[in-house]
Amino acid sequence: MMRGRRGMTLFEVMVAIVIILFLGIAGMTALSNAIEMKDLLAERDETTRAARVTMGRLRREVQLAFLTNTQGDRERYRTEFISNDSDPDSLVFASFSHQRMYRNSHESDQTEITVWAEAERGGQGYTLYHREAPRIDGKLDEGGVVYPIAHNVRSFNLRFLDNQTNEWRDDWNTSKPDTANRLPRAVEIGLVLIGRDPEDEDRTIDIPFLTTVTLQYADPLKREVQ
Repeated sequence: MMRGRRGMTLFEVMVAIVIILFLGIAGMTALSNAIEMKDLLAERDETTRAARVTMGRLRREVQLAFLTNTQGDRERYRTEFISNDSDPDSLVFASFSHQRMYRNSHESDQTEITVWAEAERGGQGYTLYHREAPRIDGKLDEGGVVYPIAHNVRSFNLRFLDNQTNEWRDDWNTSKPDTANRLPRAVEIGLVLIGRDPEDEDRTIDIPFLTTVTLQYADPLKREVQ
């Protein structure tokens, strides 16, 4: 005599439901973690791209820094290259890096540039600001267009290679006797940004960027750097 097929007991149904729920929760957790990691990596990539753009711009502008010889010429404004050792650092200089936005505009390639940092409002660290004036007017920290070029800045540090001593120094001022009327041979630009830790969303990590640029219009080194 053939026996009829036995259905699942209530206990077996409950066990199956628990297993399905467990697998669903595990899958959702894995998917959520994958999405969060993707967002963190995308944020890291965006931070890296923004920093590279900022560093590239500063490299070009600093590379084309220049000083004018105003001795006996009252028609020309005096230019400077000034950076004080502060935390974060700042830099004021004239450069041949200006690019005209409009055809036939009465602008040259000369520009005044200021780079400095201020405490981030409602955020972490500092905001790095950039000012560019399309004309040399002797007012190194006034006028022009101001806009932020980096947010969540941990530090912005500059060092300068002295072509007479072949040594790096933390400040430069073309109005002071030891560096009067001359540019540094090279400038080291250090930028550290604050990013989220991909392993712990409650923590942050430092993302450093470092570059060294040789100034095109600076005097060469006096001797070989050891």
